[in-house]
Amino acid sequence: MTTIFDVARRAGVSTATVSRVLNGTAEVTAELAAKVRAASQETGYEPNRVARRLRTQRSSVWSVIISDIRNPFFTELIPGVEEVAFSRGNSVILCHAGEDLAREATYLRLAAAEAVAGVILSPASPVQTDVQPVLSRGIPVVTVDRRLSDVALDHVLVDNIHGAQQATAHLISVGCRRLACVCGPLETTTGADRYAGYQRALLAAGRAAEAREVEVGDFREEGGYLATQKLLARREMPDGIFVSNNMMALGALRALDDAGLSVPADVAVVGFDDPVWAPLLKPSLTAVAQPNYDIGQEAARLLLSRIEGYTGAAREVVLAPTLRTRDSTRRTALNPVKPAEAADPVAVPRLRGDGSRRRAARPR
Repeated sequence: MTTIFDVARRAGVSTATVSRVLNGTAEVTAELAAKVRAASQETGYEPNRVARRLRTQRSSVWSVIISDIRNPFFTELIPGVEEVAFSRGNSVILCHAGEDLAREATYLRLAAAEAVAGVILSPASPVQTDVQPVLSRGIPVVTVDRRLSDVALDHVLVDNIHGAQQATAHLISVGCRRLACVCGPLETTTGADRYAGYQRALLAAGRAAEAREVEVGDFREEGGYLATQKLLARREMPDGIFVSNNMMALGALRALDDAGLSVPADVAVVGFDDPVWAPLLKPSLTAVAQPNYDIGQEAARLLLSRIEGYTGAAREVVLAPTLRTRDSTRRTALNPVKPAEAADPVAVPRLRGDGSRRRAARPR
């Protein structure tokens, strides 16, 4: 049986050159290409059709590398990616980087080694994430939810600053006097932008001094819990908290409940992201909703255009968020403030002897 080695010997080239010419995966001179094809015909070489089909399938695979698979934001985004991918005969491989730069780097190197068609990435860091292993192989990358600072790539996100500004302004509108923020890591563009939106709302309301009432979490439930505990331990406890993602909002609500505080009577809460369980909580959670499915679709369309040959400048797609108000901020309905009580301080939870908290009695 004739092999690729026979063709290479007849043409006087390497087997790699034969493979590139017959598969059309690299530019070679017309003279060299003709020489290889002639040698192939003269030797009666038939390429391995199974191997070629496998190579074709691999080149239609997309790698989607997300920062936290436990976050509903990403699980609602992925179907949008898949719909576009499958409609054009592509498959999707999902990788969970877990906000870990080393794991993220491993998945990016794997994507390069497997010669995937493209990568959709939620980068762990705007600076430290290294996409060169895939870009150097000519594999296009689109980022979602977060941006990279030093590489111009197509990216899709919501207007995080505006969404956070809406959330904070809503807390001001329901009468919160001491506003705090549980923000995500400020080294991520998402965390920084949402914190900036919180600051803008305070500045617009003439309350910029409150911008220091901030604790930084890690976009996970436990991080939101610990950050909220720190806020409650301050001399002046907040009566309104903006929490900059859904998982940390769960942690914040748990911390408030453990402290014996009522939401929204003692502390009103607004989250960012609006997962399907937000309306089911007691109280239901006011939240800034992102069009997660649409984000996935837009990212997939950008990636597909790159795969199909678009070589223009990096593009940005910014989608609008929506504030959805629910019981966690409905203070007027659940706990109306009487005019005579307006200046009364909100009671600070006191520590019991066993270290747990109870709510102090309100003045009557």
